[in-house]
Amino acid sequence: MRSRVLSQLRSLEAESIHVFREVVAEMQRPCLLFSGGKDSIVMLQLAAKAFAPARIPFPIMHVDTGLNFPEVLTCRDRWVNRLGIQLVVASVQEAIDRGLVREEPNGSRNRIQTPVLLEAAEKNGFDALFGGGRRDEEKARAKERVFSFRDDFGQWDPKNQRPELWNLYNGRVHQGESIRVFPLSNWTELDIWSYIAEEGIEIPELYLAAEREVVERHGMLYAVNEFTPVREGETAEVRSVRYRTIGDANLTAAVESTASTLPQVVEEIAAVRLTERGATRGDDKVSEAAMEDRKREGYF
Repeated sequence: MRSRVLSQLRSLEAESIHVFREVVAEMQRPCLLFSGGKDSIVMLQLAAKAFAPARIPFPIMHVDTGLNFPEVLTCRDRWVNRLGIQLVVASVQEAIDRGLVREEPNGSRNRIQTPVLLEAAEKNGFDALFGGGRRDEEKARAKERVFSFRDDFGQWDPKNQRPELWNLYNGRVHQGESIRVFPLSNWTELDIWSYIAEEGIEIPELYLAAEREVVERHGMLYAVNEFTPVREGETAEVRSVRYRTIGDANLTAAVESTASTLPQVVEEIAAVRLTERGATRGDDKVSEAAMEDRKREGYF
């Protein structure tokens, strides 16, 4: 009898679906952290497949910084309506207004997302949070296990993690402790785009190349919008650009590209050698340890 060999994408899909089902079987109240970006959209698609034809048996949560691209919020709401799932919004601006966190002087709200995330997780009783992090994105994320244990302060200790032999996951936690779960750990950026193209998954239009007004700043191209106005001495110009990753509109840069279709994006990503975060995320350039510092505090 001929053995059936799964393709790379189908093997990754099966592994991720297994992770979703394991979490629902082991944990009391899981939740999927959803930003509206490509990775969280793929994660949501996988979750829908894992439990079809039933609905996804957990809510999704968006930590809203107040600095989102409008196209991302529009796409987020379409996914929520299509799947009929509960959306929990944790607002950073609301947390600033009531004094939970303070605005950072550099304009980044990445670090102050952490207390907002932890407060919302505790308020809703979430003991497992799905995140879209991948090991190829950044050095600190390469240290993560699929099940990433967090203490009762929501903090991550890279030296205090559990073995994951033979795809066996340990989700046991004490009161107040939780697990961050990364179903896309073994995916690469190329895998993500290949899967989006193969499945025909809806994504924000910002990921596809178009003529957009941008300004060059610190060697990166930022879209001119309400969060990134043209400064004195700068000149805006129209270029064909797209986004490889989408974060806050004031700190996420675009890349020059003519890839306006999903197959063209796949072809483009197959040829690049710089990670998407290293190329376009201004908030990750604070220091070599910026991401790991945030992860230790509770960030994804």
